[in-house]
Amino acid sequence: MQWPFMRWLPEWRMPGTVRADLLAGLTGAVVVLPQGVAFATLAGLPPQYGLYAAMAPCIVAALFGSSRLMVTGPANAISLTTMAVIAPLAAAGSPQYVGLVLTLSFLVGLMQVLLGLARVGDLVERVPHSVVVGFTGGAAVLIIINQLPAALGIALPRAPSAWHQLQALAPHLGQLQLPALLASALTVATALLARPLNRWVPAMLVALLVGALSAKLVAWLAPAWPRLSTVQALPGPLPPLSWPDLSVDTVRSLFGATLVMTLLALTEATAIAKAVARQYHDTLDGNREFIGQGLANLVGSFLSSMPASGSFNRSAVNTEAGARTPLAAISAALFLVIILGGVSPLATHLPLAVVAGLLFVVARGLFDLPEMRRLWRDEPLERVPLLVTLAGTLALSLEWAILLGITSALLVRRAAR
Repeated sequence: MQWPFMRWLPEWRMPGTVRADLLAGLTGAVVVLPQGVAFATLAGLPPQYGLYAAMAPCIVAALFGSSRLMVTGPANAISLTTMAVIAPLAAAGSPQYVGLVLTLSFLVGLMQVLLGLARVGDLVERVPHSVVVGFTGGAAVLIIINQLPAALGIALPRAPSAWHQLQALAPHLGQLQLPALLASALTVATALLARPLNRWVPAMLVALLVGALSAKLVAWLAPAWPRLSTVQALPGPLPPLSWPDLSVDTVRSLFGATLVMTLLALTEATAIAKAVARQYHDTLDGNREFIGQGLANLVGSFLSSMPASGSFNRSAVNTEAGARTPLAAISAALFLVIILGGVSPLATHLPLAVVAGLLFVVARGLFDLPEMRRLWRDEPLERVPLLVTLAGTLALSLEWAILLGITSALLVRRAAR
């Protein structure tokens, strides 16, 4: 039996391959630094858990998966879904909440491995495209609504739905803090304007630095204005050991969340892996990728990682940076540990309003209006699943939105036949 990573060894002997992979890995490590903090915040976790998800899971998926250049780690839709399915069970950010998230990582990983061993990869690939587009579009709106309080400098507990969040926010608009609004708006503007620089330096990193420095400048020029809330201190570069809670009551409470998260994570990872494989005329073993993703989450659950999946943003950066083999993803995780060792003391200088601005940029990338228009115009059978999933994501829990979207797609297609 040949280990999956053995197929890449001959390529590492080719001139320039290792150098290209190491440089791409360094770029990926810099990119994930602000993203990891933002996605952990989106998932209701302390910021370090998003960075931990970019370490061990990234290495394991690169070694045991099938995709050449896909990068595994914290992802936008996965983070939002984590918050949606765990928030009803515990207070966000509490030790109980963190424990449930780590247990969810273990259960999702176990389910992914079992599905890969059972060779049922084709089932996930049949999830209608309209359901994925509707879900990600609704997720984008939820991200924006949930981050509005931080962007405006208003301290509010997270509401159970988007509508309740807006209702809770409305009476407090008079408490808006101008420094927070300026920092978040400048972060968004910088991220958009700096996109042409992505080839040399990540636009999100530039936006993070500009937003944080602008907040410092405002505080110096106007000391009477209220100080902005900032990210918690990061404990250190290495993830601490953790242990999932596999008691019967906990596993039962997470059963539905595990099914939905597994479906979403595999759908997202498969879509990215297929796109990369087509781009490089490479072969892809879907079941092997399932196993690689599952092992990544299983190992991550013992190293303080939130659920991980393929990352659209980091995979795109990886390919654009010239990566050639999975060594790039492995080196990205190792470089992140080194970088984090130097910058972790600076985390407390990062305002939450700047993180909110970064998430607004992420949400903008998720809401694919041209694709929605194309589906509505060219594929009539996809209209109902698109609307059902989009509306369900905003009005219901995310797991129900996906299940209702898939069900409506099956009913529409059966009726059409």
